[in-house]
This record gives sequence, structure tokens and C-alpha cells, in this order.
Amino acid sequence: MLNFRLPSHLRPYYRAELQAARAAAGRHNMAAAFAHLERAHVLGQRWALPHTHTHLLMLRHGLRTRDGREILGQLVRLIGGFPLSLFGRIPTGNTGGANVPAEQSMPIPADLQAILARSAIS
Repeated sequence: MLNFRLPSHLRPYYRAELQAARAAAGRHNMAAAFAHLERAHVLGQRWALPHTHTHLLMLRHGLRTRDGREILGQLVRLIGGFPLSLFGRIPTGNTGGANVPAEQSMPIPADLQAILARSAIS
């Protein structure tokens, strides 16, 4: 099964993380902005379009902060992330930043785990 779009019941949570990232960046709190992008990544990583969108935003973050490691890491993730999420080959809980290996599974924060579990039931 191909996974393109985020299920509608997850969209408000995903959008809330993106809005929180924009707000933090507007306050010049780039660490908080990136943390919200990581949370959005965890929510959307199983679906190709939000997964790719989050990596584009992480790339933009890397460009704004002039973080070469993040820029390079996001370019690599943009190439591989779309097809891997499209076919469900993404490690669970990975936060998507260049500070962690792209193939490493990670624990999902309890609040996001509850959101994802509720969505699996719906």
C-alpha cells in the first residue's frame, strides 16, 4: 500500500507542530523551532508528502541557521525519504534531523505515541 497523505485525524496535530515551529522561529528560538519540526517529523514520517514537507522545512532551518551538517543531512534525507515513506520503510520514532542516523529507530514521546495510537484505532 502506498502512503501519500497524512490521515485527516492526524493533520491537526501535525499542523500544530508546524505552527509552533514557525512561532518559535519568529521569536528567534531556533532550538525550539527545530524541536517542533522533529515532533512533526515523528507524526508524519509514515506518509510521503508530510514526511518530505518536514524535511524541506528542516532544510530551510539548516539554511537559516547556516548549519552545514543539517543542510547536507536534509539533502540526503530528501532524496531517500520520499520513496522510503511511500512504501512504509521508515524507522519508527526517528526525529529526522542530521544529528541522528536516518535509519535509526527511536522511542516516540508519550504524548505523540498516544496521538498515533488513537489514530490507529480511528
